[in-house]
Amino acid sequence: MPGTRHVLGPAEGRTGMTARVGQTEMTRKRTKLIHEGKYAAEVVVDLHYSDDSWSPTMTAADALKLETVTLALRRGDVKAAAEHGRVLELLPVSA
Repeated sequence: MPGTRHVLGPAEGRTGMTARVGQTEMTRKRTKLIHEGKYAAEVVVDLHYSDDSWSPTMTAADALKLETVTLALRRGDVKAAAEHGRVLELLPVSA
């Protein structure tokens, strides 16, 4: 069955290892908002959910994409940031 993993549970002595069946992994697309200076970018990444304690996680490629956009916005390179997501210019609103 796709998405099903077999994980060994805690040991009971040396011989009593148990297997838990049915743990699933799920991936969902999420939009991350990055704000740097007068710009913001909406970047879509895949978050991987599982029964692990470090869930959710993302791939190294998605983390690098977020860092690339952050650095591009920081130096004002809107064109480079726009290659990975939607870039917005923030304008102050007078009260």
